[in-house]
Amino acid sequence: MIGVNRLTSNSELQNLDLIDLLSERHSLVRRISEKAWNDKSEIYISNSEWYIMARVYKKRPTISYVTKNVEISRQAIHKFIKNLSAKGLVEILNLENNKKEKCIQLTALGEECYEKNAALKAQLENKIAEKIGSEQVTILKDLLKLDWGI
Repeated sequence: MIGVNRLTSNSELQNLDLIDLLSERHSLVRRISEKAWNDKSEIYISNSEWYIMARVYKKRPTISYVTKNVEISRQAIHKFIKNLSAKGLVEILNLENNKKEKCIQLTALGEECYEKNAALKAQLENKIAEKIGSEQVTILKDLLKLDWGI
């Protein structure tokens, strides 16, 4: 590992298989993205909290829907939702005609944070495009969107 962001050297990357390459790049861009947000904001938001906020943005899913559709344990999701609520980023609401289920939605502050973070991620994507070319970024995104049949 080298550099401030613990970048894997180019020679080390050459020896990795697809799964490890995806993992390395994912880890790198997540670290950079999280650092960009936390350097500019007084509200610390973890990658897991961003993941939940992305599932909730402009929607009002039930908490059980979120737990079934996010790759985090049910207990951890409840903890993250509680943390997001304490930060004023989400609100937990009762469902009409259902006393058992609750839904979650971003507050105005939560939407503002989400949108600011989306702009930071767009800047990161632009930096990547400057380095490898916008056509390559488009190809990469298209490949990742394909149904891999697995």
